[in-house]
Amino acid sequence: MGVSLQGSGRAGRGRRGRSRPMAEINVTPMVDVMLVLLIIFMVAAPLLTVGVPIALPKTAATALPTEQEEPLTIALTADGQILVQNEVIERAALVPLLRAVSEERKSDKIFLRADGAIPYEGVMQVMGALNASGFRDIGLVTEQGGPKFDGQDG
Repeated sequence: MGVSLQGSGRAGRGRRGRSRPMAEINVTPMVDVMLVLLIIFMVAAPLLTVGVPIALPKTAATALPTEQEEPLTIALTADGQILVQNEVIERAALVPLLRAVSEERKSDKIFLRADGAIPYEGVMQVMGALNASGFRDIGLVTEQGGPKFDGQDG
């Protein structure tokens, strides 16, 4: 009485327990990660356009149409600092910097944001420097909702 191993069903198979490598890439986790990144960037992008805190004067003027090129912005703070695109610039370096910038830009449009506490003379001096630098199309940035001079406040 002996035990026979021939009828066990495993005879004839040489590779026991080995499986073939998977040749397909599972893209579902990659798509999930990309969608999460997309949502993060969609939420974070508006937060990146934070500017310098300036108390802009209010007027009844309408908004200017948007352009294709990113607008160049000069800001005058209440304490007298001049900022070009959120970078503090000394007064003596303003005209040379703007001349170099005007040569590289297609548009001569520039936006001037000035705190309402700055005297008129200070704003006009900066506007003169902008004009001397080659910028002829100067837009003064204000906030809507100011007086309309028709007896009604906005």
